[in-house]
Amino acid sequence: MTRTIEEINAKIKAGKVVVYTAEEVIGLVREKGVSQAAREVDVVTTGTFGPMCSSGAYFNIKQSTPKIKCGGGRVTFNGVPVYAGWAAADLYLGCSALPDEDPRNAVYPGLFKYGGAHIIEDLLSGRKVKLVAQAYGTDCYPRKEYTTELGLEDFNNAVLFNPRNGYQLYNVAVNLSERTIYTYMGVLRPRLGNANYSTAGALSPLLKDPELRTVGLGSRVFLGGAEGYVVWPGTQHVPSPPRAENGLPLTPSATLALIGDLKQMSPRFLRAASFTGYGATLAVGLGLPIPVLDEQVMAQAAISDEEITYPIIDYSEAYPLARPGDLGRVSMAELMSGQIEVSGKKVPTGCLASRARAREVALELKQRIKDGRFHLTQPVAPLPGAELA
Repeated sequence: MTRTIEEINAKIKAGKVVVYTAEEVIGLVREKGVSQAAREVDVVTTGTFGPMCSSGAYFNIKQSTPKIKCGGGRVTFNGVPVYAGWAAADLYLGCSALPDEDPRNAVYPGLFKYGGAHIIEDLLSGRKVKLVAQAYGTDCYPRKEYTTELGLEDFNNAVLFNPRNGYQLYNVAVNLSERTIYTYMGVLRPRLGNANYSTAGALSPLLKDPELRTVGLGSRVFLGGAEGYVVWPGTQHVPSPPRAENGLPLTPSATLALIGDLKQMSPRFLRAASFTGYGATLAVGLGLPIPVLDEQVMAQAAISDEEITYPIIDYSEAYPLARPGDLGRVSMAELMSGQIEVSGKKVPTGCLASRARAREVALELKQRIKDGRFHLTQPVAPLPGAELA
């Protein structure tokens, strides 16, 4: 059984497409088998919603009178520094940026709160932000100072551009040391006091197409409530990770660089977060539609939480030098039970991602495809290390 993306899009247009979420299709395959499920289902939708620090947005501001050259100057939104090393009116805001003067920037365990991610959420929520720009002045851009308040609609362009999202597989973080540590994986208590993870498991986009046979450059995705696109392999992308027999990577591997129109997005699927002793980050809602092109795609799209395993990594002295698997591996199903065993000790687990919101992403994407509001795209090139179906 084989089908093409063009054939699937024709069924979407005709209102005859059959779509299952990545959770729903597991039961279908168990009931009817891979071959029959592949014949019945055209698209499998995935979803994840969790902190992705390598996220941000670029903006183009409407010029003041007289004009100002932000490039090479200093610009802030609500006191949060914005990168202004581009042209006169182009700015980039990283979600982890923090205001210099904020006392919450103290050495951990200080409580970080407001940063670049909060600016993005403020704008999406209809709130204005205060722009303060200081420049050196030129003959064509004579103004040296500019202060104004801007809402999302006041920018010429507002574009979410994330260099690294959607990690295909990531660590389970623990702490073997004698002190509490504060990390991007949350607060880790000493002596294996807890284990944190951040994944949607059987809903997670790149885990349901582990060999990247249907996703590549140009793939259309659900991003922050709007349509987005894969524009490049994400930073830290590993082309050829060690794999299990079912094709799943055994270590952190594929990532995606994504882009989309921020003005079309929703605070429901882009939310600011603060991690004690670490800083600000952005929780991103990401959904990938998987076209069922053949039985292999279906078999991998139906991989369950019991089959997905993650390496347990000590984030104290050993990280990042620890070898994945030194402390063993654990399945998503075990993590979701609330307790795992590490070095003979029962350890409570906690997840930084929201499975409920990830499910909402997958269901929303499913509905948009069924309604004919979301069509699939044919990738123009594979991601490094992959071969398109």
